[in-house]
Amino acid sequence: NFVLVRTKDTLDATDGGILLPDQSKERATEGEVVAAGPGKLHPHTGVRITNPVITGDSVLFGKFDGHDMTYNDEGVAMIRDDDILLHYKGVRMTMDNVNPCRDYILVGPLEKQKTETSSGIVVAESVMKDYLPCEGKVAKVGVGRMTSTGEFSESPVQVGDRVKFKDYAGNEVKIEGDDYSLVRMVDCLCALAAE
Repeated sequence: NFVLVRTKDTLDATDGGILLPDQSKERATEGEVVAAGPGKLHPHTGVRITNPVITGDSVLFGKFDGHDMTYNDEGVAMIRDDDILLHYKGVRMTMDNVNPCRDYILVGPLEKQKTETSSGIVVAESVMKDYLPCEGKVAKVGVGRMTSTGEFSESPVQVGDRVKFKDYAGNEVKIEGDDYSLVRMVDCLCALAAE
């Protein structure tokens, strides 16, 4: 159930042209699959749970997932199949080619938080900058959660539904300039069906 990923280069300079030292660079969390194992066996039934990606796919994984290493003089990361948030074909992520992995859903584009309450009190933007939205509209849905029989369970939400999910449960991702959040289906607290 391991996947070897050739990570993409990280940002060497800011938009303003300031060069970043190595310790200030963010860890790459996107790359191309170099090799993928066959998957894992379910611990109770022995059914093979296949890997969701194949060699050549591009993947996005969590910031703290996997282990960085060097293979054939290239920077790679060894990650588990459960660490993959979404996968896509091609060089860059677009809404047409991204697929949330298994039981993930893509929520967004996320709306900017209001800086004024309903009673008219204005809240400083500096107070709201670290607040992550925990609700939004479902943009894409993964195939579902894998059961012990090897089948995928159906998603409790559909594209277009409005969902509320646990605070800090989402993984932020930027696709075509818009902010989205990747959330596991089990972290959705409630949903309103699309009209």
